[in-house]
Amino acid sequence: MTRPRLPRVGAREKVTGAAKYGADHAPDGVAYAMPVVATVGKGRITDLDVRAATAVPGVLLVLSHLDDLGITPAGYIMAGGYAFQSLQPMLDDRVAYRGQPVALVVADTLVAATEAAGLVRVTYDTEPFAVEVGAAGTETVLQEEALPLPFLADVVVGDAEAAYAASPVRVDQSYRSGPQHQVPMELIGGVVEWQGDTVVVHEGTQSVGALRGGLAGQLGIDRERVEVISPYVGGAFGQKNSLQPHLGPLAVAARRIGRPVKLVLPRAHTFHAASFRPVARHRIRLGADRAGRLLAAIHEVDQQASRQDLLPATYTEITSRLYAIPDFRGRQRHVRTDTQTPGYMRAPFEHSAAFALESAIDELCHVIGRDPVALRLDNDAATDPVTGKPFSSRHLGECLRLGAELFGWADRTPEPGSMRDEDGALIGWGVAVGAYPSLTVPTQARLRAYADGRLVAEVGGHEMGQGITTALTCALTEDLGIVPEAVTVVVGDTRAVPHHLTAGAWGTNSTLRAAHEALRELRAALGLAPEGPVDLAAAVTASGRDPVEVEVVTQGPGQPPEMIDRMRAGLVALAGPDYPGYVSFSFVAHFAEVRIEPVVHRVRVPRVVSVADCGRVASPVTAEAQVRGSVVWGIGAALREHSEVDPRYGGFLNTDLAEYVIPVNADIGRIDVAFVDRPDHVLNPMGAKSLGEVALVGMAAAVANAVHHATGRRVRHLPIMIEDVM
Repeated sequence: MTRPRLPRVGAREKVTGAAKYGADHAPDGVAYAMPVVATVGKGRITDLDVRAATAVPGVLLVLSHLDDLGITPAGYIMAGGYAFQSLQPMLDDRVAYRGQPVALVVADTLVAATEAAGLVRVTYDTEPFAVEVGAAGTETVLQEEALPLPFLADVVVGDAEAAYAASPVRVDQSYRSGPQHQVPMELIGGVVEWQGDTVVVHEGTQSVGALRGGLAGQLGIDRERVEVISPYVGGAFGQKNSLQPHLGPLAVAARRIGRPVKLVLPRAHTFHAASFRPVARHRIRLGADRAGRLLAAIHEVDQQASRQDLLPATYTEITSRLYAIPDFRGRQRHVRTDTQTPGYMRAPFEHSAAFALESAIDELCHVIGRDPVALRLDNDAATDPVTGKPFSSRHLGECLRLGAELFGWADRTPEPGSMRDEDGALIGWGVAVGAYPSLTVPTQARLRAYADGRLVAEVGGHEMGQGITTALTCALTEDLGIVPEAVTVVVGDTRAVPHHLTAGAWGTNSTLRAAHEALRELRAALGLAPEGPVDLAAAVTASGRDPVEVEVVTQGPGQPPEMIDRMRAGLVALAGPDYPGYVSFSFVAHFAEVRIEPVVHRVRVPRVVSVADCGRVASPVTAEAQVRGSVVWGIGAALREHSEVDPRYGGFLNTDLAEYVIPVNADIGRIDVAFVDRPDHVLNPMGAKSLGEVALVGMAAAVANAVHHATGRRVRHLPIMIEDVM
């Protein structure tokens, strides 16, 4: 069924400047904050001199570990807490990494706060540190021993070592990616103010629940006395998925001076104030017969970690399932370094894992002389290779076939370096595929229907720019047959309903499930048929109630009831979903063309074709935007983005958009997007899977494979630089 292309909700507000982000809140009497950050890689603070800072006119307060802040750490989000890391700065004299906040200056103006922050003098007793994965002083731990949870155990199917050793054709290579930073357009920051005994936070976040629960715990107050308001996030990509270390001290400052306090972190600070995509080193071993049928795969990963926390890694969840590999073994390890805790960044593990595996698959194709699309189709899986269960739906083969047709893959000549443009530019065509699990989290939804025909939907989700409000509006208007103008969707507001963390992997799937159930309840409450268009105003009037309100809470199959309690507390629901009798993933196929200029050897990507299997496309306009945005991300990851570290001093070096290079309009050519668009009603009644994360998976590998086709040079690290192809 062709669905109407509803324009993006909030688009006009965003392009006209009417949309209000957290830091746009401007209460009367607002003061301004600016952090002071550590300039050493590790050590202890031996002296902190604020005399020059407090002498700056307009300075109201300087907070540091020398003050009793009266707050406690909020705990690591992946270990039962609320924050991106377990370490809360400014509680003692310890410096764990360069860029860690050590003080907070508050002043009447931003100029005064910034000047004073530069005048705080800190003396340190330094200690040895390591910021590179291969450096001396790091510590390596095995994940299944350090994090002994069933869903984090190494994936083992059959006897991969024996099958690999017996394989007629073998590939054994290592690949590397990261570190990278999310660099969303909207900076980290917001406004904190006390209204009586209630603290109100305006901040762009993917988890108003985590900010509410975490801040309440830090301050020792009830959650009901914390309000978090975040109608727009301004981009997040994992950076804003939890409580960050500025919020507790900001609330303390606002209470002490009796005024609202605003903080907008400078771009350079954001590279250390939140998580980042860690370094990942992969060793891939593939065994196959001479026709290219995969017989074995061994995938070993070393992932960068901080000293204080371990980010649970799931790289092998997709590499064990992309193909029908009968014998597979994964191993995931963590390498502790002296940085802030790495974390989630769009397709956090899958992007890097697919780069490694899909590069190795391309190497196998080259060794045996098989077409890369044909070999992938020959190794497509009918059932899940790990559990033997069926997929809820799997149309990866269709993604490949449709993508090849749209791209014109049949015109590709297989020999590397065999395709050239008239100007002498080398042309390469590459392909890669990706997958991402279909996840569902507990979600609460409340609908209120009014006698004037309006419908207000309060749903536990966040508008990060992915179009969740548009998808919900599409679902509500399509179900009831009402006009979009009659619908108001409220997300990102603890005054409405409790919220679980929103990520691209589950945001639309989970909120649409809750909205679907709430619509069933609303129809029942109004005495309406289960389906068909509705005269909402007449139905509400006939009920004798205005408004008519319904509320539901949904969760994924197999999730224990206590996960709903965790959602209401602002915690991550770590258990489930456990789908009965099947597994569920979204899939994508990317086709990329690169052109390498003959003189300067600059790599360009003039066109890309991406085809996704995400179940039913809930909102065509925003779904296409999600895929195009992911393609841009993939081009950036393949050719531009890399966070540079300095092993002498610690921290990240290229901490602005001048030196942390991301793609601009001139870097992006034509992007054609298509969808299989087959509903997956096994997964849920709406038939929707996920799209926001899977759309990135494999894109960097497609570019890397195209570079090899153009040049004959196999680059096994990201990003690919000019010197790699000269």
